[in-house]
Amino acid sequence: MSNFWKNLEKPFFVLAPMADVTDAAFRRIIAKYGAPDVFWTEFVSADGLCSPGRKVLLLDLEFSRKERPIVAQLFTAHPDKMREAAALCQKLGFDGIDINMGCPDRSIEKQGAGAAMIKTPKIARAVIRAAREGAPKLPISVKTRIGWSKNEIATWIPEILEEGVSALTIHCRTRKELSLVPARWEHVREVVALRDRLAPDTLVIGNGDVRDLLDAREKAREYGADGVMLGRAIFGNPWLFSGLHGEQIVPTVREKLEVCVEHTKLFEKLLGGIKNFAIMKKHYKAYVNGFDGAKELRIHLMECENAKEVGKRVKEFLKTHKGLE
Repeated sequence: MSNFWKNLEKPFFVLAPMADVTDAAFRRIIAKYGAPDVFWTEFVSADGLCSPGRKVLLLDLEFSRKERPIVAQLFTAHPDKMREAAALCQKLGFDGIDINMGCPDRSIEKQGAGAAMIKTPKIARAVIRAAREGAPKLPISVKTRIGWSKNEIATWIPEILEEGVSALTIHCRTRKELSLVPARWEHVREVVALRDRLAPDTLVIGNGDVRDLLDAREKAREYGADGVMLGRAIFGNPWLFSGLHGEQIVPTVREKLEVCVEHTKLFEKLLGGIKNFAIMKKHYKAYVNGFDGAKELRIHLMECENAKEVGKRVKEFLKTHKGLE
């Protein structure tokens, strides 16, 4: 299996992994209306994939052929678990494996994973090596932050680069800052300079506060990133990446609402009965926003309990608001 990272034209633009957001249903919708250059799964526990409860977690690793190239994102602080989970991902047909070393979720940090790995570089390196041992045919990448409570790029990032990862995504904030302060993209330039010196074959992807493709292109050019990762900008906008392969699509209100219903039906079909329907409701806040009657419709959708009810509410709304564009 070839290393797809080497075939991407620069700058490239990728979809961020977001828990309970970029699930199998939403990724299929995005693939249909505007695919990024690379997809990521939601982050998945490698420990969980090695346990009897892995059947439910395997749903997070479902993908369609239109989502290629697709990277499975895993987290763990146990090299043996990473080795086993990586082997599974290779068997499932993924194009790459990404290791989450930046998530600030306390339950994950208590396991020594996510952003907690910034404090344990020896374990971080062992986990990277284990992923490569478990999936020797797949490129390994890492997503992390600039440090724990301060800028630790000079000490933390070389630990990753010296392991020869194919790509490194740098979220331009510390773990302590969460997303409470603006992302500081000048740090991407620091990481690129280190990469040039230590691991010239590693691609650097910048992440944090990217509004749209135009903003992403400007940031890549200004700070020297090989690629840019977009996350929150995808909410309510599966067309975000449509400008990569043609003219940027700006949907009408009717189109947004119709895709909202389509997304809901797909969620119910693929994940209903396993994932809570309330997960869809965070999407309604984004799809149903900025037009006459949006607030009232949003309130109604928040009360819905299944796709049928959502479809009915949207249909009734469009009948009485025919002038919406």
